[in-house]
Amino acid sequence: MTRTLLEELKRFDASLPLARAKTIPSHWYRDPEIGALELRRVFGETWQHAARTHQLAKPGSFVTTSIAGEPVVILRDESGVLRGFFNVCRHRAACVVTEAEGSARKLRCRYHGWTYDLSGQLRGAPEFDGVADFRLEDNGLVPVSVDTWGPLVFVNLGSRTSSLGEVLAPLPERFGALNEFRFVERRSYELGCNWKVFVDNYLDGGYHVNTVHPSLADVLQYSQYRTECAGLTSVQSSPMRAPDPSHSGPSASAVRSGETALYGWAFPNFMVNLYEGVMDTNTVLPLSPGRCKVEIDFYIARPDSPEASSFAAESVDVGHRIQLEDVGVCEDVQRGLSSRCYDTGRYSVRREVAVHHFHRLLAARLREARRGPSVTSLTAKAQGAGARPLRGASKSSRARDPRRE
Repeated sequence: MTRTLLEELKRFDASLPLARAKTIPSHWYRDPEIGALELRRVFGETWQHAARTHQLAKPGSFVTTSIAGEPVVILRDESGVLRGFFNVCRHRAACVVTEAEGSARKLRCRYHGWTYDLSGQLRGAPEFDGVADFRLEDNGLVPVSVDTWGPLVFVNLGSRTSSLGEVLAPLPERFGALNEFRFVERRSYELGCNWKVFVDNYLDGGYHVNTVHPSLADVLQYSQYRTECAGLTSVQSSPMRAPDPSHSGPSASAVRSGETALYGWAFPNFMVNLYEGVMDTNTVLPLSPGRCKVEIDFYIARPDSPEASSFAAESVDVGHRIQLEDVGVCEDVQRGLSSRCYDTGRYSVRREVAVHHFHRLLAARLREARRGPSVTSLTAKAQGAGARPLRGASKSSRARDPRRE
């Protein structure tokens, strides 16, 4: 018997404590209707990592991207204010900016030549004389919220947005301002699994490290691996140790060192990994119910040191090997989720508290979305709203209901 979407969403009981809870059903990892709902109301209404500040360092610099299927342009205006807009001309909906990134003094749609300034105001609409009740000032680009954390630029397409600081809290307290890190390289991977499989894998409290990541297991004190959940985030941490000399495989010790490894996650799909002098960010994006893309950005501190180039290359190589190990196991999980024999599983109380936290947040968001239409008033937003610097987490933001954003 076919269930309705609402009936399917009710199958996960978020009220059960971790020791009694069951995971979200396997159907959630395969169903196109759930995938479409996630795209609109999870990815389309949360803060999404979209660019890096070094790409937008100078007035006129811009980056285009796609967020939840929506074309977006992020730019720095003449006054140095960081801005974001739907990259959609108000005339016939063509993309106003077609390059991936670059610099411009104005934005001119190549279709009919409508021209906007860098604050999004419409400045020219050729051959529009005589059009009744039409004003340039009413037809600027529709803005989106933009904010930054260190070198990371985030955008939010939703109309009911909490600040980035509220959503990320307490990650900025634990990880710092991140301003010492400089971008090295991006690697992109397409995986044959649902995006949630990758998040589950990341959040499992190190449960798979010893069996899947031998080089990383060499440098983590697995017995002291800890997970903390707060609001819309979780932090996994582990003391570091010297590598085991008896281990024959390649070790991550040369570029994964320090006193403590930190692994942060923010709902729904952003991850940041921090070691001494090294940072990676992971952003997982849905492509279809059974496929996703993972974008990993590698950063290092002290990029001007003599050994920086070789250190950066080795760090990327270690991260790449670890990612390939995750690819194999995540794709294997997706195949198993399609089996008639599997519906739900149980959580390790010791290790998988963050997976349970993720599933509860996701279920709450999907049920809220299913109960009623989104309240949107995008064109009523104040045009030209600029970025707000991220200061860190307040006590009030940490005390918020984790099901709301």
